[in-house]
Amino acid sequence: MGWIVTLVVGGLIGWLASKIMNTDAQQGVIANILVGVIGSALGRWLFADLLGIGAAGAAGGFSLAGLLFGVLGAAVLIFLLKLVGVFK
Repeated sequence: MGWIVTLVVGGLIGWLASKIMNTDAQQGVIANILVGVIGSALGRWLFADLLGIGAAGAAGGFSLAGLLFGVLGAAVLIFLLKLVGVFK
């Protein structure tokens, strides 16, 4: 059951980040899920571990702070993927 929630929340986070970064037309459902899950892990590492923001530890969780930091991490991931040419 935990994996299903992870996929659903990851898909939501990836979709929101793709809307913010204007890559929604280039991404499908699988890409949204992957960007959401990996971006949430990146957001937790970047904002909670490196910058010490306490609420960022919930990145990827189904809470307001978890969604916010998950989307921020996914947006950073999309930005990095744009730099290497994966997205236009």
